[in-house]
Amino acid sequence: MSYRLFYWLTVLIPTIIIGGFEFVRHDFLLPYMSMETGNVYITLMTLVLSYLFATWMFRTIKQMNARIVEEQARRAVYEERERLARELHDGIAQSLFFLNVKLKQGHLDEARVAVSAIDNHVRQAIFNLRSLPEEGSFDQRLEKWLTQWSALSGVDVVWDLRVKESFFTPAEEVQLFGIIQEAFANIRKHAQAKHSWIRLTTGEPRSWQLVMEDDGVGIAQTNPDTKKYGLSMMRERARQLNAAIDIQKRADGGTIIRLTAHAGGFSQ
Repeated sequence: MSYRLFYWLTVLIPTIIIGGFEFVRHDFLLPYMSMETGNVYITLMTLVLSYLFATWMFRTIKQMNARIVEEQARRAVYEERERLARELHDGIAQSLFFLNVKLKQGHLDEARVAVSAIDNHVRQAIFNLRSLPEEGSFDQRLEKWLTQWSALSGVDVVWDLRVKESFFTPAEEVQLFGIIQEAFANIRKHAQAKHSWIRLTTGEPRSWQLVMEDDGVGIAQTNPDTKKYGLSMMRERARQLNAAIDIQKRADGGTIIRLTAHAGGFSQ
């Protein structure tokens, strides 16, 4: 049902029914119905009509909103898949160019490294594409992904997820999920960690915090180039979520990535 039709039905239906009753009452029913009785009937009719119409109207609005939310969720997932596909294409193209150069130069050892990098890149991209959130609550989907990630990487992961139902919008969930995917991909590829931790908590009114840790070699030792480490992407996603991001060395070795938001929602 279009909004224009819904608007006109809202305006016309109560007017036609109540106005029609008043017309019939004054032109045909006055000899049989006193004004007091008619006023009681019109009051009861208005009450019943208002209840029935409001029930129908709000049920329709709820269904329309549910469809809109579902469509937004699908769109956010599709957009994330397109982004991952572009990253996969660009990453493989760069690696293949590097591989071609090294083969022409006869540097076989470096060529083998390039082939291994392509293999890892493809495996991670395919895993991320298969693991995009679609069904279930956000924390349930995240727990499933973390379980799969731990089995794939061999790195133990401990999670503490305390997320209120429907706290994040579908678009926010995709952005947050992308940050977690990138951080844990870096742990698997660079950190040389044996254990990892993730904690996500939500508060009032729209505050939340995400903390990810590992016991690896630390960010400075893995790759000093923050762009290659994926931090630029995580910072951009954090900006979209109006969240502050802080990356530090862990006291016992490894890295801590902390995102904190006090308002939630997207930046304008």
